[in-house]
Amino acid sequence: MTVRLFLLILASVSLSALAQLALKMGTTATAGDRAGGIGAEIGAFLQSPMIFVGLALYGVGALLWLFVLGRAPLSLAYPFVGMGFVLTMLAGILVLHESMTAGRIGGTLLIAVGCVLVARSA
Repeated sequence: MTVRLFLLILASVSLSALAQLALKMGTTATAGDRAGGIGAEIGAFLQSPMIFVGLALYGVGALLWLFVLGRAPLSLAYPFVGMGFVLTMLAGILVLHESMTAGRIGGTLLIAVGCVLVARSA
């Protein structure tokens, strides 16, 4: 695997994790609109800048992923998506101050170890 390909993978996965963070922040900010029913909630989603940021980040990440898929075997590239679990968990802890259990951390680390094993097999 080339350094350029690895950086493309890392950028795509990182953008997806950032998208999750932005979407969570956007949906949390609209929590007060849940009492008005699903229509009010969807309306609030459509007015939330953070939701649009999250969707845009997903879009850019998906475009980068297309470049990855054009340059790497799927069986090599796709396990790196597991890095997104680690990055998203870290964002939840560091930015959203979510609490983590040993089980969540252990499970996420198992995913990360699997990603490393797949990457080393190339």
